Amino acid sequence: MSDPLYWDASYAIALALHNRFPEIRLEDVSLEMIFRWTLELPDFADDPQLVNEEILNAIYQDWFEEVHAI
Repeated sequence: MSDPLYWDASYAIALALHNRFPEIRLEDVSLEMIFRWTLELPDFADDPQLVNEEILNAIYQDWFEEVHAI
């Protein structure tokens, strides 16, 4: 098991989501999907009630940049 993931680790969460959904089109991903999928990550250990739109947008942005970094 890896280190636990918390909401403030947007890049680590983005990497975990990218690894879990490598073929997904980010244009089809909503913030609600990011929220649900993050809660389903085996290493996620934070309180779901601590999330806000800013955090979810940061995860999306980090994921987008990771996908388009090539």
